[in-house]
Amino acid sequence: MENAFHRCRKCYVKDSVTIMLLENCLGLNISTGLLQTNDKVALKEITRQLNLENVVGDKVFGSFAENLVFLLEALRKGDRSSSCPVLFILDEFDLFVHHKNQTLLYNLFDVSQSAQTPVTVIGLTCRQDVLELLEKRVKSRFSHRQIYLMNSFDFKQYIMIFKKQLALPAEFPDESFAQKWNTNVQHLSEDKIVQDVLRNLFHYTKDLRSLHLLLMLALSNVTVHHPLITASDLQEASKQYRTDSRANIVHGLSVLEICLMIAMKHLNDVHEGEPFNFQMVYNEFQKFIQRKAHCMYNFEKPVVMKAFEHLIQLELVRPIERPNIRAQREYLLMKLLLDNTQIMDALQVYPNCPVDVKQWAASSLSWL
Repeated sequence: MENAFHRCRKCYVKDSVTIMLLENCLGLNISTGLLQTNDKVALKEITRQLNLENVVGDKVFGSFAENLVFLLEALRKGDRSSSCPVLFILDEFDLFVHHKNQTLLYNLFDVSQSAQTPVTVIGLTCRQDVLELLEKRVKSRFSHRQIYLMNSFDFKQYIMIFKKQLALPAEFPDESFAQKWNTNVQHLSEDKIVQDVLRNLFHYTKDLRSLHLLLMLALSNVTVHHPLITASDLQEASKQYRTDSRANIVHGLSVLEICLMIAMKHLNDVHEGEPFNFQMVYNEFQKFIQRKAHCMYNFEKPVVMKAFEHLIQLELVRPIERPNIRAQREYLLMKLLLDNTQIMDALQVYPNCPVDVKQWAASSLSWL
């Protein structure tokens, strides 16, 4: 990010003297929400990058409040003609929004609007609804300037990015291995199987972080005995990347919980996706038990309720509204978070699933 910033400045400022002055006069501060997990950590990083250590004379500032006051006073000193401009870049901006009370964001936005200090705050995020997460007092300090950046490269350029991300630099210590590695990367980029994998990902999302994740999964297979990545490594990485995490959870459910999922699936089919409650699910399950009493144990209702609550904890089912203390648990409206395809795919690989249960899942409305 910093390199890109410097390249942008050099594109617009041709005078070398002006560049040198900008290097000395412009304070660049980069923070990321992945590392600065709370305001206290973020504030320490800001003071470190601005060379404003929290020691003035013999006084040491320890608390967050004292550090914040010290930083704000330092930023407010001087005026726009003599003060050093400061540019704050907050990467993963949506993570800063989740900090307690959004204190740091409020004060940075507030300072940036001051006539005394030339401060600009830029937030980078992939979430388009990030403004809805801001508190009212923070939103009032925000300038509401938004720039949407979309990746405009085509698939040929995407292949070039793929090669560039995998290629080893010329200064790599082992020159012979680097040459073998880069030759292998070139062959991979021309392989039809690899191109199909990359094309599927390209049409799914152009986000380069998805490409980085795919490559990381493929590179995790590299060992001393398997020094070069292959097309099969990328195929396997693609399968891992596209793995349905919720459907994977189904593999670890009990047969009773599987039956409740199937009962909810049938209720969704009958009522066209309308919310349901536990009592409706239990009644549906009882219909199946009455028809197939020889293959399924008839669990008591409290046991079935416990299994239903476990599905809620796994976030396979969620309440439509916040539960009310006075409301009976059996009649809280719920929504199934898996579609029919996910349930059926999970049942195909579920170990030792009773045949009657699979047939019940595959049936349409015949059980009703």
